[in-house]
Amino acid sequence: MGSGRLIAVLVTALLAGCAPATAVAGGPTAAPDGPSARRAPEGSYVVGVRTLTLDPRSARPLPVTIWYPASPDGVAAGRFPVIIYSHGLDSRPGLHAGLTSRWAAAGFVVAAPAFPHTRRGAARFTRADVRNQPADCWRLIRHLSRLDTDPADPLAGHLALASIAAAGHSAGGFTTAGMFSEGHPARLRAGIVIAGGGLPGSFAGPAAPLLFVHGTADPVVPVAVGRAAYRRTPGPAAFLSLLGQDHGAYLVPSSPGFAPVLATTTDFLRWTLYDDSAAGARLPADARAPTLTSYESRPAR
Repeated sequence: MGSGRLIAVLVTALLAGCAPATAVAGGPTAAPDGPSARRAPEGSYVVGVRTLTLDPRSARPLPVTIWYPASPDGVAAGRFPVIIYSHGLDSRPGLHAGLTSRWAAAGFVVAAPAFPHTRRGAARFTRADVRNQPADCWRLIRHLSRLDTDPADPLAGHLALASIAAAGHSAGGFTTAGMFSEGHPARLRAGIVIAGGGLPGSFAGPAAPLLFVHGTADPVVPVAVGRAAYRRTPGPAAFLSLLGQDHGAYLVPSSPGFAPVLATTTDFLRWTLYDDSAAGARLPADARAPTLTSYESRPAR
């Protein structure tokens, strides 16, 4: 599929009704100790939220929302794997907080950029700018690396930047796929493509596990686009289908599809970023919701 066709399917999909990021009660029974851990934290962290803007005076300023495991004193103790989350067209990070805040509660730092020309309220909105967004995500990762070594920043010493995942919905799913291009660093260890597909040059470089999530009745990005991308991936891959569902209602916490999506994506991240083999073994059961979902997976080629 050519780049023009790929860009053409990236149209507005709003996630109205997503819950805002809020504190999650309780605390973990085990703190993470970096990417070599064999077991992800148990229980839930309280979730903190901060915002910042990369390069505010540049041609591409990049506002970012960060959800992180918190404690009464600030950031919770430990180093946490990082997820870069990309929104869809005419959307913004806060509309995805129902999912991203829950990932943070499970022991991840989630950083979500608001892209210059595809976010809601952009002065010069253009769908074609999606092709530039993978580079914005890598710019954000470089910035997080600086924060991790800045003694004045609250996140310093808390970011496990050897364990990074990329995830995104719709145009953000295409953005995520675009990060897995030739020569990408091996520290990009996993990806979650939600209602998206591949950009030209996607799925090259070091093989990494990828999870695709797609509604089978998606009128915006047809499920065939997601399946074509799934077939192209060289590493281990899985496909979670939301039967009869549309472009993103299953990302709203009140939707019946939200529970299997949350369980599957969270255990996928535990498996790939914490090397938690028990979480990997749970994936088929996480995705099992009769009449609502189907799940398939395959090993690396």
